[in-house]
Amino acid sequence: MRELFLDARELEHPEPLEQAIEALKDLDENSYFYMLHRKEPIPLLALAGEHNLNFISQQTADENWHILISRNQDIKLEEFIKE
Repeated sequence: MRELFLDARELEHPEPLEQAIEALKDLDENSYFYMLHRKEPIPLLALAGEHNLNFISQQTADENWHILISRNQDIKLEEFIKE
């Protein structure tokens, strides 16, 4: 699996969403998008849902949000979360 990574914790609105959308265009069945963010990106998750993408969003003990998105519905994205 190929990871497309974006650390958006220091980016200001609307950069995280813009960069995430660009990364999602590069997704195929053998890749996933991984974003770290300081808050849960509701618009990005809504967009992923509208496009029937496989996604999870989880806040970890360090209070960062880990967002993973894939076109492949069969992979278990939670296995790729880095804590």
